[in-house]
Amino acid sequence: MSTIDTTTSGAAGSKRGSFQMRLSTREALAAYVFLAPFVIFFGIFVIRAIITAVGMSFYDWAILKPVHPYVGINNYKELFSDYVWWIAVKNTIVFTILTVAGTTTVALLSAVAVTQPVKGAGFFRVLLYMPQLLSVGVVGLIWVWLLSTQFGVINYGLSFFGIQQVNWLGDENTVIPALSLTTIWWGFGFPMLIFIAGLQGIPDHLYEAAKIDGANGRQLFLYITLPLLRPTMLFVTVTGVIAQFQVFGQPFIMTTGGPGRASYTVIYYLYQIAWTSFRMGYGSAVAVALAVIMAVFTLVQFRFLGQRVEY
Repeated sequence: MSTIDTTTSGAAGSKRGSFQMRLSTREALAAYVFLAPFVIFFGIFVIRAIITAVGMSFYDWAILKPVHPYVGINNYKELFSDYVWWIAVKNTIVFTILTVAGTTTVALLSAVAVTQPVKGAGFFRVLLYMPQLLSVGVVGLIWVWLLSTQFGVINYGLSFFGIQQVNWLGDENTVIPALSLTTIWWGFGFPMLIFIAGLQGIPDHLYEAAKIDGANGRQLFLYITLPLLRPTMLFVTVTGVIAQFQVFGQPFIMTTGGPGRASYTVIYYLYQIAWTSFRMGYGSAVAVALAVIMAVFTLVQFRFLGQRVEY
């Protein structure tokens, strides 16, 4: 009798294992089917484009020329001796640091404020997120008016404090901070939502235990909120750096790269090379170099913010 029971039990277990295997196979196939359109799109329009751009960077590829001679690494040699490239790199790095630091700070403080148990918090969440819905053209025109030396609201407000008018977009010392301020106002809404999600994921019992031990609000923020938001901070800063290194619309609309070349960014310079001079090969070298710089900055961020956090 015991032998029969064992055999029956073994057969049932084998059937369950077979059923689970078929089920997992079906789930895997369903996942691959849903992923297939994205993978195909990504392969055609991203991977293929990257490979093509890298290949073009080794040629003197001009649109108006029927022949594109191979030049090896000459485009990269020219790039490293191109003083306009270094101006654009410096401007882009300064803009990215100012914008990412400012956006992260404003977004975090806004998220902390609107997650407090106060009446109207939902309304303020919507209000603070609204600039994110505007296009770069609208944002650029709004801030050109706000920063104007003739009728700008910002200079008008500064006049009450005895501060003389500042030529925000016409002075090489203030143009990058002005573009950064514009971008912070425009773009902090989405990181704010990410921080709200991160704050809601922190267990309440940690705050309660700290309050019992006598921790005040500042200590709760410094020793519980900030450390446990490290993964969220990593996501916000990495995506912010990638986005701001590719800034183009703001200098294109608000300053056209001026004054002089004080607001030239790498992508703006790439636009000038590719679509004004039609030097696609050299432009591809600029794009590849920018990708390398972005990768270095991203790795540095993972190095300092990528540690695991355990509750």
